Amino acid sequence: MLPIPSPDAFAHSQRVTAHLQSLIQQAGGWISFAQFMEAALYAPGLGYYAAGAMKFGATGDFVTAPELTPLFGRTLAHAIAPVLVETGGDILELGAGSGRLAVDVLGELAQLDALPARYCILEVSADLRARQQERIAHEQPELASRVQWLDALPADFSGVILGNEVIDALPVELIHWTEAGPQVRGVVWDGEGFAWQDRSIDDPILRARAEVLNLAPGYLSEISLAADALITSLGHNLERGLILLIDYGFSAGEYYHPQRHMGTLRAHYRHHALDDPFYLPGLCDLTAHVDFSALARAGMEAGLELTGYASQANFLLNAGLTELLMQTPPTDAAAFLPQSNAVQRLVSPAEMGDLFKVIALTKGALPQFTGFARGDRRHTL
Repeated sequence: MLPIPSPDAFAHSQRVTAHLQSLIQQAGGWISFAQFMEAALYAPGLGYYAAGAMKFGATGDFVTAPELTPLFGRTLAHAIAPVLVETGGDILELGAGSGRLAVDVLGELAQLDALPARYCILEVSADLRARQQERIAHEQPELASRVQWLDALPADFSGVILGNEVIDALPVELIHWTEAGPQVRGVVWDGEGFAWQDRSIDDPILRARAEVLNLAPGYLSEISLAADALITSLGHNLERGLILLIDYGFSAGEYYHPQRHMGTLRAHYRHHALDDPFYLPGLCDLTAHVDFSALARAGMEAGLELTGYASQANFLLNAGLTELLMQTPPTDAAAFLPQSNAVQRLVSPAEMGDLFKVIALTKGALPQFTGFARGDRRHTL
């Protein structure tokens, strides 16, 4: 019952498949799943995020929180405004998607008289960068001059670093725990399609991480060395300020729970979640849930302080989401009900409220964060 791709889309997927086949052949017949995932998502001109297909919203493959309602970005603006005022710093958004979050955060910060001199966006996709530029120029023309696009992390940065649904799209290693110990799962081409093949773990860092987990034979899950590396880089480059990351995931105890023995890797295609990461390469988003314990550990090893960890629901409600919603009179049903329904999706435990988490890593003395006033779960990490 999955939607059938158009002939052009299917042809694009065939080009991506051929590229992945070539990578496997060049590597001697086997690549790690992390290499497969990176190429499927980010290969220039081919990968899911590097090509021109619509990804966000009702006509794309998934809907993110900023797409649901401007109240999400406006609430984040209230949460980060004191840090911007205290540090006199800028904002750096990692992977700005459609540009919706930047538009809403900038607009609310203007109302709060807390605008930074620069709103920087680090975006690896040329296609998404162009869409972001068009949206910001159209919806916030008076603030567009403050927005700058970067090709790499700035060497020295003060202010706020934002990442909404960024970590889940970083490549992950697949680890299969066996009677003989953990093995890394990779991808081969068997003549008809992609197939799995396990090998011994050569990377000492990856092997140590897998051995420490010491999971039962037959367990399959993910380890994201790319997420560790990103947090380490951010920690080294941040002089003073806040790193605020929002994503779906768990603490390590939940992530590697016995009942989650098949891992969290999923493909997303036209609002369908699939277990097959080989389905229509280039047309599917590939994601894995975030191990927030690993993020916290990497941050602290990079000189950051763990200053908050909460469910998305608790964070948004603490930061004033309800108060912003009530600025629209409930008597105006046409305006209020769509926003109320969106807020329900953001905070409901059955929707995004509990699966999505917010983690704060900081450097230097900063004001208290209202977003973690109630429901802080740092003790679970």
